[in-house]
Amino acid sequence: MSQGAVTTAEAPPRPSIRLGFGGPGLTRGLVVGYLSLIVLIPLAAVVTKSLDGGLGAFWDAMTNPQAVAALKLTLIASAIVVAVNAVAGTIIAWVLVRDEFPGKRYVNSIIDLPFALPTIVAGITLIALYGDNGVLGLSGVAFTRVGVVLALLFVTLPFVIRAVQPVLLELDTEMEEAAASLGARPLTIFRRVILPNLRPAILAGVALAFARSIGEFGSLVLISGNIPFKTEVASVFIFGQIQSDNEISAAAVSVVLLAISLVILVLLGMVSRRSLRHAG
Repeated sequence: MSQGAVTTAEAPPRPSIRLGFGGPGLTRGLVVGYLSLIVLIPLAAVVTKSLDGGLGAFWDAMTNPQAVAALKLTLIASAIVVAVNAVAGTIIAWVLVRDEFPGKRYVNSIIDLPFALPTIVAGITLIALYGDNGVLGLSGVAFTRVGVVLALLFVTLPFVIRAVQPVLLELDTEMEEAAASLGARPLTIFRRVILPNLRPAILAGVALAFARSIGEFGSLVLISGNIPFKTEVASVFIFGQIQSDNEISAAAVSVVLLAISLVILVLLGMVSRRSLRHAG
């Protein structure tokens, strides 16, 4: 090797950490067994229950006009909530990461309140705010579809924010500065430089918000009014069917919600992975 040549030593690969629970086979078995006990077996039980009366009874329960109206309201309200969260959640995350203002720490803590607050308490809070005799005195909000959307916005607030914040914290600002030095406007920088990096996180938060929305019960059971064909959502419809000892119908609608959630999560996961490949 000639004098003055520079050599770089590559760091040796870091050994992977293995849990000493009897080897990888036993560890995987424990994971699969736990997931089966907590998730897969209960879901299989719901699917089996929905088919107790045969495919004909399942189809009748799924196409019941009241069930269809409840599912339709749930999906439309969830779609509205997802669209609002995608925009508002990203803006809030941006402000919390990039801006400094008095009380920022407290605002950041309040974001997680819907996670900690029991959902039935959230429903009472919303009634106290938006009811006819509420603090805000906004008549025409409680027991309406607007109230349903507001309740879902409340309980899904943190998902997009908490998904986007870590990405913003790790985002290299040198790319933004380079684009600005080349004359790019702020909107162009955000659209061409920042948004591609944030898109997978936004989609992940949106998927979680949608899944939470279609299955939400506690915050809706009070403020929605549970009016069939008007403000009754799918989760409240399922609860009503159980109270009426119509478990097969309740299970059938539950399976429909499960299938919708699974399809949405899979599709958004595919889009998120594609966005990561393009960003890379």
